[in-house]
Amino acid sequence: MIQTLIMTSGLGLTDREWFLLIIGMVVYAVLFVVTVQNSRRKMMVMHEKIRTLQESQQSQSTQSIAQNEAKIAELETLLKKLGDENSLLRLELEEKKATLDYHNKVARLENEKREHAETMIFSSDVYQRLQSCLNHGRSLTQQDWTELTEVVNGIYTGFTEKLYSLYRMSEQDYHVSLLIKVRIQPKDIALLTAHSKESVASTRSRLYSKVFGIKGSSKDWDDFILSL
Repeated sequence: MIQTLIMTSGLGLTDREWFLLIIGMVVYAVLFVVTVQNSRRKMMVMHEKIRTLQESQQSQSTQSIAQNEAKIAELETLLKKLGDENSLLRLELEEKKATLDYHNKVARLENEKREHAETMIFSSDVYQRLQSCLNHGRSLTQQDWTELTEVVNGIYTGFTEKLYSLYRMSEQDYHVSLLIKVRIQPKDIALLTAHSKESVASTRSRLYSKVFGIKGSSKDWDDFILSL
C-alpha cells in the first residue's frame, strides 16, 4: 500500500483520489490489526482448553497419586509432632491432608473407569468387526465409523466434541484420532483408513503441530489423544 502511494505520488492525483487512497490504507491497517487480535484470542482460548485437559489427565496419573501419598505421609508426621499445640496450624494441615486424600480417591476412580472403558471397547461388536477387517485386509465402512464413534463417545463422554473444539479436522484426521483412542497400531490404522503408513504418521505429527502450535512427533499426538 505504501509502495502504491510512492509510485502514484508523481501522477498528479486529485485531492479526492488522495483522500480515497488514504482511507483505503487506514481501513486495510485496521482490518489487519483486528485479524491479528482475533487470531491471538483464538490461540489463547485453544491453549487454555488444552491446558485444562492436560491438567485433568495429570491429576489422575499414577505418578500424581504417588506424589500425593508422599505429601500425605509428610503431613501425618507433622501432625504427630505438633501434638495438641497450635490448633490453627493443626486445622490447616488436616485440611491439606483431607484435600490430598480426596484428589487421590477421585484419581483412582477415574483410572478404574478408564480400565473398565477399554474392556468395554474391546468387547464391543464394532471392535470385533474392526479386528475382522484387519485379518482380511479391509478398510472400515461408513457404518463401522459411525458405530465406533458412538461407542467411543458413549464411554469417553464428549470425545468427538473435544477434538473438534481444538481444531477443524478433516474426516481422515478424525478417523486416525478415533483409532488411536481405541489403541490401534499405526500400521493397522493405515489399513483401516486405506492410507499409507507415511500418510498416517504425517497426519498425527501435523495435528499435534496445528493444535499445540509447536513441532511434535506422531507419538506426541497419540499420547494426547489417549489422555482425553
